[in-house]
Amino acid sequence: MSSPSTTSNSLNTLAPKRKTKKKHFVQQKVEVFRGSDRVLSVLMWGVNHTIGDLSQVPVPVMLLPDDFKASTKIKVCNHLFHKENLPGQFKFKEYCPQVFRNLRECFGMEDQDYQVSLARSPPLKDEEGQHAGLLLTSYDRTLVVKEISSEKVEEMHNILSEYHQHVVTCHGSTLLPQFLAMYRVTVESENTYLVVMRNMFSHRLHVHRKYDLKGPLVSREASFKKKGKELPTHKDVDFRNNMQKVYVNDQDKMKIMGKLNRDIGFLVHMRIMDYSLLLGIHDVERAEREKEEEMVLSHEEEEEDDNGLAAAPGTTSPEGIAAYMSSFKSMGPGEFDPYVDVYAIQSAAGAPQREVYFIGLIDVLTQYDTKKKAAHAAKAVKYGAGAEISTVHPEQYAKRFGEFINKIFA
Repeated sequence: MSSPSTTSNSLNTLAPKRKTKKKHFVQQKVEVFRGSDRVLSVLMWGVNHTIGDLSQVPVPVMLLPDDFKASTKIKVCNHLFHKENLPGQFKFKEYCPQVFRNLRECFGMEDQDYQVSLARSPPLKDEEGQHAGLLLTSYDRTLVVKEISSEKVEEMHNILSEYHQHVVTCHGSTLLPQFLAMYRVTVESENTYLVVMRNMFSHRLHVHRKYDLKGPLVSREASFKKKGKELPTHKDVDFRNNMQKVYVNDQDKMKIMGKLNRDIGFLVHMRIMDYSLLLGIHDVERAEREKEEEMVLSHEEEEEDDNGLAAAPGTTSPEGIAAYMSSFKSMGPGEFDPYVDVYAIQSAAGAPQREVYFIGLIDVLTQYDTKKKAAHAAKAVKYGAGAEISTVHPEQYAKRFGEFINKIFA
């Protein structure tokens, strides 16, 4: 199974310059899960298999209560075909296939595109590497695969019917995560639970700054170590200290806050708390400078090699969710297609900087249970009853969260 090639950062990781008449290729310094990684191999096999099977099943006129409890299971023993990539024995389970197929349709995603984006080439590892479980991005950067606990699987089942109804009611226009599928992969009696979501960030516009915002300030600052990363995830205290603002026009702000308030209402209804607003910022002027530097570097490399610089394998527009993009004109820094980058929004005309913002809600599977009540009591003792802490009951959390988010706009 070949590993994917991407165009991002490709010119920053050039192979050593050589005087040669032969074409050479850009060497990609991207860490991937290869075919030998059994969990990922089984996931890719399972996605291909289940999507293929599902295509033979008629779409129901309406979903029934049993569809929200259903699952499909595949058990493979003494597997010999492609044994260099797949383990000899494994199990693959897809949760609620009819429900997630309907959700993908609500989000404007064809099953074939989903299948190609996720299973054509191995997904890329998350660059931060700060998560205990797997966190992967599809090779075309349109999907995210996240490992979750068995408890989160149960919580997903608890909210799935109401979540589906919310998505249908708002016609897929939401800041909530776009949940597209949920699987269990079993290799050597070890279960790995995975949820697939649309990537909230762009498949082509680089995010230069990133914030995870909740509203409270207690324990809400990125550590010194994390701030040293190439793309650190800043938090509420950092947002305030950086005097960061989101510059959008009034109409766009009304649309965002309308979606946000509707989504928060759903989360309160489901007794969910401790969610965050994920904010990614693409600096258009910085991207233009980076593009100019890449063009200069490319020109120098062409002069070095009489035959010119050959394109890296796989750098053409990928198939899958972003496939149709290749038939349109090339887009420059700051330009995006709202069909693919559904969480993106342009900065307002006359803003201090030309920026593109990516705004969405994350971590929405934490219900206000006994554990959170105990954490709230403990933090109230430590910081005082009036302290701004994250573990408060859903209504209070939602009120504070909404008020804070309203203030991030200039």
